[in-house]
Amino acid sequence: MNAEQEREKEQREAALQQDPDNPRKQYELAVSYIDQQRNEEALELLDRCIEIKRRDPEVLYARAVTNLALGTYRKAACDLMKTIVLDPGFLQAYKHLGFVQFMLGKEEAALKTLQKGLAIDPEYADIYCVLGDAYLDLGELDKAKEAFEKALDLEPQNPEPHSKIAMYYLSRGDMKGLKREYEILKTLDAALAGQIGTLFFEAP
Repeated sequence: MNAEQEREKEQREAALQQDPDNPRKQYELAVSYIDQQRNEEALELLDRCIEIKRRDPEVLYARAVTNLALGTYRKAACDLMKTIVLDPGFLQAYKHLGFVQFMLGKEEAALKTLQKGLAIDPEYADIYCVLGDAYLDLGELDKAKEAFEKALDLEPQNPEPHSKIAMYYLSRGDMKGLKREYEILKTLDAALAGQIGTLFFEAP
């Protein structure tokens, strides 16, 4: 967290002290805690907020993301489904729900969720990354590659699609493809490239 974010967090803490039952201030401070990975504290605030604002998709989504960070996937899925019911256009909720369903071994449900998100916005690159993971897990390698390549076409400077297709190449034993993505990632995300390099290309 940079100095500006730290100041903002302190201001939000002070504001909540002045008005501790204000749900908007609870939510804003929770977002700052999420940014700091203080997830237990964020969850406590969001629980309090939802007691007052049970049908607020923004707050439900924030609690879902917090539960994801804590590894409580079923609770996250519940809030994500509520978010989508309350706001059917909430694209990030489709992406995260698809991810949760995938992690819970519900690949077919994940595919349906992700396709619904793409029906709203067919150019949402992040969904294609999760979609590709689901196809990869199902052994549908051509569809996985197609999804990852679509994400790359949409956001060629985003390191996430490059890392995904790198793992696709690895699953196929295509070390040339992996090396090509590794070289690209060196300029986009040096830390991620370093992890790949340490595992596969750099001498110990």
